[in-house]
Amino acid sequence: MKVRATRDQIVEAADRLIYEKGFEYMAFADLANAVGISRGNVSFHFKTRDEILSAVIELRFGRTRRMLEQWETEGIDARERIRSYIRIPLTNRTQVLRYGCPVGTLCTELAKLGHDDLVQASRIFGLFREWLGRQFTDLGLAGHSDALAMQVLAWSQGVATLASAFHDEPFVRAEVRRMEDWLDSLVPGSGRPRRPRKLRGRQSAPARHP
Repeated sequence: MKVRATRDQIVEAADRLIYEKGFEYMAFADLANAVGISRGNVSFHFKTRDEILSAVIELRFGRTRRMLEQWETEGIDARERIRSYIRIPLTNRTQVLRYGCPVGTLCTELAKLGHDDLVQASRIFGLFREWLGRQFTDLGLAGHSDALAMQVLAWSQGVATLASAFHDEPFVRAEVRRMEDWLDSLVPGSGRPRRPRKLRGRQSAPARHP
């Protein structure tokens, strides 16, 4: 039990360090210091950094799946469940403003490195894509569900990227409101679903440089 607990602590610490520093700059010594164990103890559980990366990706995938399952249980309807996703940059704004989206930043880094685990890391985006698509189908937009899911993913990733670049919380709040308004415009409360429209309307004020 103790061995498993130590391994889990290493993976949790690696998850945080990869998010904050990047996979390329995460060293075994960093993990040892973060967990409070020897470097040799880290090596006992993981022989390579790639093994640690794979464990972190699985950790994130499991967390994401459980979060989506919880939204399925707690969400009043599909629109509210989609709204839960849209609000992630605002709900996690402290981390997003400093480091961006954990999924997006990891995928970008692995793509630059040409790392084989990029495919595994992108599965998390695939999980969001499939889940969002189901929600849009439940809203009566089956013919456009995947395109709408990708639109939401692209918009939220853009918000997260600019939030970390400019550290502008009002920008995040404004864009989340725009996304929610757009979502509400797709399926008015009492009418038939309308054909989705492209993202348009008055632009938010440009983000301020810190």
